[in-house]
Amino acid sequence: MRLYHSSSVVVERPDLDHSRKYLDFGRGFYLTSILEQAQRYGDRFKRRGKDAWLNAYEFSYDETEWNVLRFDAYDKAWLDFISKCRAGEDDSNYDLVIGGIANDRVFLTLDRYLTGEITLSEALGLLEFVTPNIQYCVRSEEMLHRCLTYVESERL
Repeated sequence: MRLYHSSSVVVERPDLDHSRKYLDFGRGFYLTSILEQAQRYGDRFKRRGKDAWLNAYEFSYDETEWNVLRFDAYDKAWLDFISKCRAGEDDSNYDLVIGGIANDRVFLTLDRYLTGEITLSEALGLLEFVTPNIQYCVRSEEMLHRCLTYVESERL
C-alpha cells in the first residue's frame, strides 16, 4: 500500500532517531494512507516558513510476523493508549500501531479529558461520531527497514 509522510525535508531513509516520545502512539515514524491528510500536515511547515515535502513509500507487511495494534474507532482503548503515550508512560513493544489521529477537534476533547475537565464517558460521547483519520506509526527499526520502501518526494 502507498503511505505518505510530510516533513520539512526529504526522508529517503526513515529512522526512529528523529522521532519524539510524547506523540499519539509514542515514538515512531508516522505515516498516513490519506494523501490529502498528508498534504494538510505539510501545510503546517509552510505556515512556519519552512520547506514542505510529501514523501511517498510502499508499505508491505505480513501482520502475523509483527506485533501490531489496531484501533478502528475513537474508543476507550484508543483513549487509554493515547493517554499513556502522550504522558510518556507507554512501555509496550508494538512494531506498528494503526489508528485515528488526535486532530484539532479530537485533541481538544482529549486535552479536556486528560486535565479532568470532562469524564471518560463525556469524552467518549464527544468522540463517538467522529470518523478517524488514519495514521500508521512504525515503532521498530526492523519493520522500517524490512517493510517500508521509499518511492519519491514532492515539494508541496
